[in-house]
Amino acid sequence: MSQSPVSPGVPRPTLTVLLATPRGFCAGVDRAIQIVEKAIGKYGAPVYVRHEIVHNRLVVERLKALGAVFVEELEECPPDRPVVFSAHGVPKTVPAEAKARKLLYLDATCPLVSKVHVDTGRHFDAGREIVLIGHAGHPEVVGTMGQLPPGAVTLIETVEAAEAFEPQDAANLAFVTQTTLSVDDTAEIVAALRARFPQIAAPHKEDICYATTNRQEAVKTVAARSEVLLVLGSANSSNSMRLAEVGRRAGAKAYLIDSAEELDLSWLAGASVVGVTAGASAPEVLVQGVVERLSQSFEVSLEEIDAERETVTFKLPRVLA
Repeated sequence: MSQSPVSPGVPRPTLTVLLATPRGFCAGVDRAIQIVEKAIGKYGAPVYVRHEIVHNRLVVERLKALGAVFVEELEECPPDRPVVFSAHGVPKTVPAEAKARKLLYLDATCPLVSKVHVDTGRHFDAGREIVLIGHAGHPEVVGTMGQLPPGAVTLIETVEAAEAFEPQDAANLAFVTQTTLSVDDTAEIVAALRARFPQIAAPHKEDICYATTNRQEAVKTVAARSEVLLVLGSANSSNSMRLAEVGRRAGAKAYLIDSAEELDLSWLAGASVVGVTAGASAPEVLVQGVVERLSQSFEVSLEEIDAERETVTFKLPRVLA
């Protein structure tokens, strides 16, 4: 159970709150949410969305209130309403089915995920065997593997799997990665692959996206100074999960929470410095909610920890621009 706010007249303990920067929405998430909002504005409600547009409960609930209907498969979509594909990307069969049914569809796939799709196709066309580093079952992984025929991509999740992998042609390999992985974990897997297959073709540019990398670097800085790290994000958000893992490795007790309502103040017992960040799909209002909650029980001193400043933006589909 979480503790109650301090009683009136009782001095509040002091607490330094370090806010990680960057945190929260990345350009791909912001674009995907705008696509749903503008589609509702242009076509009216309901607008259907295949899979959660981004992995955040608050975002999904807000869009539902505006008129978005979230489904898992296209067969759940009526023929006369628009459908939006999520930021995580979809297998090639999905737009093909949408075209066959003459559905109006809008693709909110993050452009950095689309880059991985393009690289995967390029390697396949060059006749290479492809390894995808990622997490089984994640929508982004399903979408990337679904760019090619079944069996064309081998998924590797761990260093152990990389060391056990037996390719058909060790001299003709390539790897790509999910965009929201732990930078450090992925580096270990890539090192294991390169040690065994020195000729393995790598992405022209790092597949792990700038936002994932920047947020993890910011968390390392904040967690190194904090006893406790609070990560705002949903449990099905890969990048949010990785932030909590990075924080623990950096020495902080890290907790992933959806909102201030899930904050248990007993976690902060004996702590004088707490770090706060948010995954790339978590809105800033959640961070402010946590700060307000802490301020009810502590004399809070806020400190913004600047890491990388982000200026990336992505264009909307022409039909909505």
